[in-house]
Amino acid sequence: MKILNYIAAIFEGIYRLLQGMYISMLNMIRPKVTEQYPENRGKHKYPENFHGELILFHNEKNEHKCTACGICQINCPNNSIQIISKMVPDEATGKDKKVLDKYVYNLGSCIFCLRCTQTCPQDAIGWSNKFEHSVYTKSKLVKQLKKEKNDC
Repeated sequence: MKILNYIAAIFEGIYRLLQGMYISMLNMIRPKVTEQYPENRGKHKYPENFHGELILFHNEKNEHKCTACGICQINCPNNSIQIISKMVPDEATGKDKKVLDKYVYNLGSCIFCLRCTQTCPQDAIGWSNKFEHSVYTKSKLVKQLKKEKNDC
């Protein structure tokens, strides 16, 4: 019995070896589909659900929907979002109102978990298709998303 199992294992090993060689030969004669990345930059269409970089939506007047509630900052698992708000008097009611002063986003520590965009009650933040994040220093990965009036 042991000899039959030994011979069967040898034939099975030879069969698996030939099977692997067949697959390798097929891949050798198959036409190559290599993309020439730097030369063909911008020709590839990314799906709508691609998550490249966090953005704060602005309109033509540089107004944003963010109310500085801080829910995205609370839900971020590794604190890559920092919201700095300030209190300004409201003209209509005369009471102080919290407004967004700075929206700081650390792209280097973001894990793209989508908790910030899914929990935002105002739908003020979203994802862009920008995916090239190669920099020489980590400080360039810290981005301020709220644009100032003169930065537009």
